[in-house]
Amino acid sequence: MRYLLTVLCICFGAFGFAQTEELSNVLRFDEYLGYVKKFHPIVKQAELVIDESQAKLMKSRGAFDPKLEVDYDRKKFKNTEYFDRLNGMFKIPTWFGVELKATFEENTGDFLNPQAFVPEDGLYSAGVSIPLGQGLLINNRMAALKQAKLFREQAKADRDIYVNKILYEASLLYFKWLQAYNELQLFENFLVNAQQRYQGVLKGVEVGENAEIDATEARIAVNNRKLSLEQSRVKLMKTALELSNFLWLENNVPVELQPNVVPDMDTEPIVDATFNIARLRSEETIIESHPKMVSLDYKLQSLEVDTRLKANKLLPRIDVEYNFITETPEVARTFNTADYKGGFNISFPLFLRKERGDLKLARIKQNDTEFEIDATRINLKNKINALKQELQSYVVQNEITQQMVSDYQRMLQAEERKFQLGESSLFLVNSRESKLIDGQLKAIEIQNKFFSTKAKLFNSLAVNPEL
Repeated sequence: MRYLLTVLCICFGAFGFAQTEELSNVLRFDEYLGYVKKFHPIVKQAELVIDESQAKLMKSRGAFDPKLEVDYDRKKFKNTEYFDRLNGMFKIPTWFGVELKATFEENTGDFLNPQAFVPEDGLYSAGVSIPLGQGLLINNRMAALKQAKLFREQAKADRDIYVNKILYEASLLYFKWLQAYNELQLFENFLVNAQQRYQGVLKGVEVGENAEIDATEARIAVNNRKLSLEQSRVKLMKTALELSNFLWLENNVPVELQPNVVPDMDTEPIVDATFNIARLRSEETIIESHPKMVSLDYKLQSLEVDTRLKANKLLPRIDVEYNFITETPEVARTFNTADYKGGFNISFPLFLRKERGDLKLARIKQNDTEFEIDATRINLKNKINALKQELQSYVVQNEITQQMVSDYQRMLQAEERKFQLGESSLFLVNSRESKLIDGQLKAIEIQNKFFSTKAKLFNSLAVNPEL
């Protein structure tokens, strides 16, 4: 269910501003983006990437948790106790593949394997297991933990990219809404002018100063303005509904703009302040700090860890274990090198085809990411430089269109004076007015493109502003 809430309620509920009725119906650009960033579901979804990375980090740390194991096995048949075996173990994994462990054995029965005989009160042991080849400097759990930490940092950079993208899309819709509103205001003003001119011509027809055909032409101009106004109303309504897709409140409550809510007409200073355009245009952009580059760098580091792990698999597996044995663990001097249980295990594939293949694939992925980083760096640099030059061009285009609109306005005023003096025709007046309308529409369109280019620069730098 969609709730029909005005932005006045939003402003009062969130910030407690005491504004006049007129100002309360104005939705400022920075306020609008503030609601998008705080409440939009896609922005909240982007935050889940951070939560996911934290969960994966916790999972990988679980590989280093101490572990308690108990194995109990008993067999009794026809009043004969074949065996009753209890084996408990406590393990502590450490960073470099070394495992510390303590065990307790208690075995009884008539048919025990001789090697399972232990003292009556059980046998205690404490020792260490060390991989001397494969798994010493890096192993699966070490690699998983390192990659989880890198993924967490990469997720933060990806989150900034996601948030920036939704703010960029929301900005484009706000500028589109502003353009439609400006066009509506334009046609409303020119409709008033056309209606006043029509009324004047009608009075001229009544007293014989104007021909009947002049009234027809004036009426055609009025209907043209009405048609354009109606089309602009439809366009404004559609853009307002599209804009509503980005407006939400707490608890995932969508907001629909009311017809009396309007954009801020003096938007440019707010846009520049929100996007921090002055800094983006004047300072030398550091490509390496771009969130996309940061994300790719963490990805490359993760692949480097994987490559090291695959290279470590080429080493032979040599596991050495040594345990002190005693039946009185409470007496420290009973642990001596004469009583022990130990051994070692060696395994090594003769051809290493699987291991060498895995290493080659890991290096291919690493090289692929390095190429991607180089290409991304150049693409970002060229794109940012192109947008900066495009902004400079729109500054010039704005000045040109403003001058054109001013000249069209002067031409229309001069033609209207000549028409009042009987030295011109209504056709020429309407023609001058149409040129002025086209010029103002062009100015509104260029303003929209100017704002959109600023949003593109904001998007290309993947800035995540504080709103």
